[in-house]
Amino acid sequence: MTLPQTIELDPGAPARATVFILHGLGADGTDFLPFADELKLDEVGPVRFVFPRAPVRPVTANGGAAMRAWYDILAFGGAAREDEEGLRESFAAVHGLLERERARGIAPSRIVLAGFSQGCAITLGAGLRFGHRLAGLVGMSGYLPLAGTLPGERHTANAGTPVLLAHGTRDPLVGLVRGHASRDAVAALGNPVQWHDYPMEHSVCMEELRDVQTFLQRVLAEG
Repeated sequence: MTLPQTIELDPGAPARATVFILHGLGADGTDFLPFADELKLDEVGPVRFVFPRAPVRPVTANGGAAMRAWYDILAFGGAAREDEEGLRESFAAVHGLLERERARGIAPSRIVLAGFSQGCAITLGAGLRFGHRLAGLVGMSGYLPLAGTLPGERHTANAGTPVLLAHGTRDPLVGLVRGHASRDAVAALGNPVQWHDYPMEHSVCMEELRDVQTFLQRVLAEG
C-alpha cells in the first residue's frame, strides 16, 4: 500500500506526541497549518503535527471534477449511497500512517487523530477501527461514515477512546442534525464524547480551536 503524502511540522526536538489533522474535500494538507500554529501544547512536550494529503480523484457530486478527496461524494446532503470502497481505502491508508508513526517511536497512546469534514469522517472511521489504543479523536464539521457496519467492526482497543466532536450550527454542507446523529452513534458505542457547537457555517473558529487545545492537553497529558 502506498501511503498518502504528508506535510509535517517538526517540533525541533524528539517528539513525545503526534497529532494528525486530515483536511476536507478539495483542500490540502496546508490548510490546517495556521490552526496548528495557534495550538499551545507546551505542557504536553514536543509535538509533531502531520497533515496527510488525500489523493486526487474525480468527485461525482462536483460534476466529476478531479480534486483531493478521501473518497467520492456521490451527492451532497447525506442521502446518497456512500463510497464504501473509497472510504475503506482511506481507512487503510490512515492506519498505515499510524503504524509508521509507531515505527518512529511514538506510542499510539500518544497519538491524536483529527480531521475536518471528509477528514472527520476518515478520523472516526479509521480511528475507531484501529487496533491500538489512541489518545483521542477529534472530528470537526463532519459525520460518521459506514455507521451501520461500525458496531461490528470497531476495535476493542479504542472502545473507550475519548472523542471530541465540533460543528457549526449553520453548516449548509454537513447539517447539524447529521452531526448530532454521529455524536449519538459514537456515544452509543460507549466512547466518551465531548460535543461543542458554534454559531458558524462549514468552517472553524477561535473558540473551537481553544476547545480542541484543551482536549489535546488533557488526553495527551494522560497518555
